Amino acid sequence: MRVVIAGSSGFLGTALRRTLDERGHETVRLVRREAGPGQSRWDPYAGTLDQSVVDSADVVVNLAGSPTAGNPHSKSWARELEESRVTTTRVLAEAVARSHGSGHSPAYLAGNGISWYGDHGDQVLDEGADSRGEAFLTRVSRVWQAATEPAAEAGARLCLLRTAPVLDRRSAPLKQLLPLFRLGLGARLGDGRQFFPIISLRDWVGAVTHLVEGDGEGPHNLCCPITPTNGEFTEALARAVHRRAFLFAPAPVLGVAAGRMSPELLGSVRAEPAALMRAGYDFADDDVRDVLATGLAEAPEDGPGPA
Repeated sequence: MRVVIAGSSGFLGTALRRTLDERGHETVRLVRREAGPGQSRWDPYAGTLDQSVVDSADVVVNLAGSPTAGNPHSKSWARELEESRVTTTRVLAEAVARSHGSGHSPAYLAGNGISWYGDHGDQVLDEGADSRGEAFLTRVSRVWQAATEPAAEAGARLCLLRTAPVLDRRSAPLKQLLPLFRLGLGARLGDGRQFFPIISLRDWVGAVTHLVEGDGEGPHNLCCPITPTNGEFTEALARAVHRRAFLFAPAPVLGVAAGRMSPELLGSVRAEPAALMRAGYDFADDDVRDVLATGLAEAPEDGPGPA
C-alpha cells in the first residue's frame, strides 16, 4: 500500500512510518521544507500540496500539529495548538475529497484526541458516547473532528484516531513525570478518582497499522482496554520506579497552576477501545501496569528516540 503521512517527523509519526516501512508499505512524508526522497513538500497554511501525491495514495494519515505540552496560560500556545490541527486536517480532507471526485479512493485516517468526550465521570465510553463540556482540549477536538467533513461528504473511508496519552519514557507525558516520581514527588491529582485513559506506543502503532491495512471506519478510541483512575496510575508509576506516592495536588491549586488545562487533569474519561476490539485488534498492553512496563522498558534500538 502507498501511505501518505503528515506529521511523520513527530514521535508517533516516526514510529508509525518505521513500522509501515518494515511491513513492506511505501510511505510518503509530507514536509514543509525542501523535499527529499520519499517526501513531498506542502504548506498547509497556504493550502498547497501536490494533489497527485494524494491521488496516488491508498491511505492518507494526518498526525500533524503543534505539541500539546506548553504554557497553558499562553493564548498564543492555545491558538497555535488549535490552528495547527484544524488547518492540516481540513487541507488534507479537502485533498482527499478532490481525489474521490476525480475517481480515486484514498482512505483518510485523521488524528484526534480522547479529550473529545469531556468529563463523563465513571461512565464507560465507547465510540458512540457524546461530547460534553467546554474544556479546552474537548472543544479543540470537536473543531478538529469537524475539519474532516469534506472527506466524509465525498465518501472516503474516514477513521478518527481519538488518541489517549501515549506513555513512553522517550516522550511526554511520561518523560516529564519520571524525574518527579523517581524523587518520591509523584502526586495524585485532586481526589484521584477521575479516569485517565492511556495507551502504550506499541499498541498505538499496532492499532493505527491495523486501521491502515483494514477497512475500519468512523471514530476509534486509541486507549488500553482497562482505563485506570488517576490514583491507580499514580500508584502504579510510583511502584514501577520503586518509590511511594504520598502526595496529592488539590484541585484548587491545579486550577491555578494548570490554567485552561486543569479540566483535562481533573476530568474523567473512562474510554474503552470498543471499535478496535470489534475489528479484531489484539492489544499487547491491557492495563496500566502493562502500559507502564512497556513504556519504561529499554528498546533494543534505544537511542534518543524518534525526533
